[in-house]
Amino acid sequence: MRHAGIPTGVHVVLDEGDRVLLMRRAGTGFFDGLYSLPGGHVEEGESLRDTAVREMREELGIDIDAAELKVVGVVHRLSDTNRIDFFLRAGRWSGTPRIAEPGKCDDLRWFERSALPDETVPYVRDALLAGTGPWIRELGWS
Repeated sequence: MRHAGIPTGVHVVLDEGDRVLLMRRAGTGFFDGLYSLPGGHVEEGESLRDTAVREMREELGIDIDAAELKVVGVVHRLSDTNRIDFFLRAGRWSGTPRIAEPGKCDDLRWFERSALPDETVPYVRDALLAGTGPWIRELGWS
């Protein structure tokens, strides 16, 4: 029996001390107007780390070495469907983060973890406050 796949997301934590880089979503139809971590969906034949490397290049115009990425947590959530989101921390990157996809993001800013904007995607806020990991959260289930 074939099972429907579960959408799998990868979010990348870029931090400097206690500050974390967040993007405000725009024009996507999904959490528009809210801040989130950069990232995206795993494509067929792609690993978590490959997804993170590709998404950082596409969204921020930066390069990350896949070997520098550490999985810090996982969120299994019930949203519009059953979803799994992996959170990876980038130890280093090259280049200066910028809005490389202006049709999907209208603001890019560093925020103190202790002062995340009210307009943060709820499960991303929960993940950022969960600590350095490893951790797992289940959200939206009875």
